[in-house]
Amino acid sequence: MELAGKIALVTGGSGDLGAAIARALAQAGASIAITYVGERERAEETAAAVEALGVRAWTAQLDQSDAQQAEAVIAATVEKFGRLDILVNNAAWNIGIPFADLDALTPDIWDRMYDTNLRGPFLLARAAARPMRAQKSGHIVNIASIGGIYPAASSIAYATSKAALIHLTRCLAVALAPDILVNCVAPGLIEGTRMAQRLPPQVIESARRMAVLGRAATLEDLAAQVVAFCRSDSVTGQTLPIDGGLFPR
Repeated sequence: MELAGKIALVTGGSGDLGAAIARALAQAGASIAITYVGERERAEETAAAVEALGVRAWTAQLDQSDAQQAEAVIAATVEKFGRLDILVNNAAWNIGIPFADLDALTPDIWDRMYDTNLRGPFLLARAAARPMRAQKSGHIVNIASIGGIYPAASSIAYATSKAALIHLTRCLAVALAPDILVNCVAPGLIEGTRMAQRLPPQVIESARRMAVLGRAATLEDLAAQVVAFCRSDSVTGQTLPIDGGLFPR
């Protein structure tokens, strides 16, 4: 699918990865709706960068765990742009809790993680499916994590929520075929992000050493794969790790 003239909704567009995805889709010719939770100024910066590439942009605040808000932002996007061709479920919530510290992983933290990282993408996909089915075309790309593939992440709740998102991708691919393609990108450590800058240097070096390429992924790597999934007319239900080549060994 050629992306010129298409309409994409990117959640979490105020973050580093969301902004990179929005810019990459805009460079391919798509206009972009951008959601944010609290960082309105950063979302507007992303929108300005998108518009500088010659396409339209729009921002909206969204708590994606709220079913009414999810429905409303999809409806507003369609009303503003006339259609919706791409949904990128990028927004997520995270907190660092060592796996062994089960007492620190409270039910409230668990519920918030799943509400944001799994319930939210489902609600948005369900709402987006309606206009996409009506036009008989669409792409949904979920952003998971290698923590959803290997038992190593910031917390058990984060890892399992991303594992569930990966399987949700497969299930939605079945549910929405043949008109809507659903795929997933699973990042490892992403260089150059605010999150990476908060990690201890030894953690980053360890991630680089574990990767067969000797380096982690970049924002551009991740964004390019999202664009590739959106261009494809024959790939669905797939999850692609972008991690520099991490293999159990």
